[in-house]
Amino acid sequence: MKKIAAAVMIGVLLLSTIAWAAGPNSRLASVPLDQEIVAAGMPLQELLDLLQKQSGIVLLAAPDVADLKIDVTLAAGQTIAGILDQLKEKYGLDSKVNTAGTAIALFQGYHAADRLFSGKAMPSLAVNEAARMPMAAQRPLLPPPQWNTEEYKRLTDNNFQEVRTSPLSTFSIDVDTASYSNIRRFLNSGSLPPIDAVRTEELLNYFTYEYPQPEGDRPVSVTAEVGVSPWNPERKLLLVGLQGKNIATENLPPSNLVFLIDVSGSMSSPNKLPLLKTAFNMLVQQLRPQDRVAIVVYAGAAGLVLDSTPGSDKKTIGAKINGLQAGGSTAGGAGIKLAYKVAKEHFLEGGNNRVILATDGDFNVGASSEGELTRMIEEYRNDGIFLSVLGFGMGNIKDNKMEALADRGNGNYAYIDNALEAKKVLVSQMAGTLHTIAKDVKIQVEFNPAKVKAYRLIGYENRILADRDFNDDRKDAGDMGSGHSVTALYEIIPAGAPDESPAVDPLVYQQTQNVPSEDWLQIKVRYKEPRADTSRLLTFQVQDGKHTPTISSDNFRFAAAVAEYGMILRNSEFKGQSSYAQALTLAHGARGNDVNGYRAEFIKLMELSQILDTRP
Repeated sequence: MKKIAAAVMIGVLLLSTIAWAAGPNSRLASVPLDQEIVAAGMPLQELLDLLQKQSGIVLLAAPDVADLKIDVTLAAGQTIAGILDQLKEKYGLDSKVNTAGTAIALFQGYHAADRLFSGKAMPSLAVNEAARMPMAAQRPLLPPPQWNTEEYKRLTDNNFQEVRTSPLSTFSIDVDTASYSNIRRFLNSGSLPPIDAVRTEELLNYFTYEYPQPEGDRPVSVTAEVGVSPWNPERKLLLVGLQGKNIATENLPPSNLVFLIDVSGSMSSPNKLPLLKTAFNMLVQQLRPQDRVAIVVYAGAAGLVLDSTPGSDKKTIGAKINGLQAGGSTAGGAGIKLAYKVAKEHFLEGGNNRVILATDGDFNVGASSEGELTRMIEEYRNDGIFLSVLGFGMGNIKDNKMEALADRGNGNYAYIDNALEAKKVLVSQMAGTLHTIAKDVKIQVEFNPAKVKAYRLIGYENRILADRDFNDDRKDAGDMGSGHSVTALYEIIPAGAPDESPAVDPLVYQQTQNVPSEDWLQIKVRYKEPRADTSRLLTFQVQDGKHTPTISSDNFRFAAAVAEYGMILRNSEFKGQSSYAQALTLAHGARGNDVNGYRAEFIKLMELSQILDTRP
């Protein structure tokens, strides 16, 4: 007998060698255990690894249940299909078999939410307690809704632009990460996300990269790297990286925060208000005496639950959070007005003044349309009060509204699908989430037609700006928080390389003369200080030879893997020779110093996607 992670395995697993021709279901039904297996406290993935060794079938647990402790007895003669049925019955684990019949994914079924998540216990958890919880307990799910009313803004992939006629590419930066955790939620429930839920730039910006810290008084640094495109070797990739200055928490200015919390009836599900309470309790534990918090709630009407209170009074703040109950309609517009009013009354000159909106985005009373709400936010942002948006739930989330509100409110948008994500956003990255170091950050890249024939920006479809907007300080753009990084990738067709895209006829009435230069492109970045109205300019020239190392950096290869994965999920017409296998190879080789395990989790999600993706 051999002990493995508090489990005892008796006997060995003997699998028959039945041909796959009968189909995966037939195989699963006819693969027996030779002897009994007793598992006591064994992590699910460890048990699956044992089964995989014997069967040759890939058995993968979704990240949210991989650490789930299993206590089962698997009887001699029991088939793989029978084992899956047993795990479903006891732990609510559903399974899916890939099209080829070579891999099985296990994930948490909807019907077992009450077994794995207790809304009563979660709100009082301390941060360190949440970190120690079994994964499954941190991933609350709810019974499937009667209908799906989730809303996403339609995205159309950026097309290639000819440098000869369109040499400038201009866009607003984006530090939102909501798309990544939302995709994870879909995958952990056993399905691929909707195409429009996949915003590639938010996948890229979910991760940190080893970009240099800014020098001097600059709040951001600029990095560039050129390498070969993995999915089209005849093309190149340009990586543009911005790194925000890290400011230690103790050196941050005092904060005037207003928690604006949706307590309408749609927030009653376990992965909404109960998880929301857990998230805000984590943030409260990080507050300093000089910080202040007020709480505004809204359902059928908006109300002030707690007036501005010092961060040292954690007991009072926590009690108000834990006492919240869900019910009624959703007067979001009234809640926003009241929250900004409270924030303005307690405004801190030189401080961090911010409204943190937590909702599923389902506004249905008063101002409720995306247009009405964003115009309202635009009016308030000029008062120096920023907005962060935290999304919760499934089945009826309004991703389009939440993204738009954050964009217009000089803030960021994160989707909270579990307690660990709450810890990442509100604890580990609190400085970046709450403290803005540069606002209205814009990037403009000018390509040299002598070196580059055409280019395509990957992602940022919602952030494209007119070229003239780059120098217009009246035009709003994205904001960066302390320690935030921004990563953008361009796919480049070098001058002289074959190009199958339709060409634009040469201009008749104007012709341009190339300026002799070895530069491939020039990067310009504009930004404003948090309380300034006039922007500053950074300029950076890029040459292929100077910015193409013999071996591409981990930054470059991992970002390329993420972008490739995003194109696969979106089934992009530009995905070229992209494949899960290629993206996985890139990601595996570029994990680098993965202290928090985010890149390892990403690899697991890619493997899960590969099993779940049955599209031709």
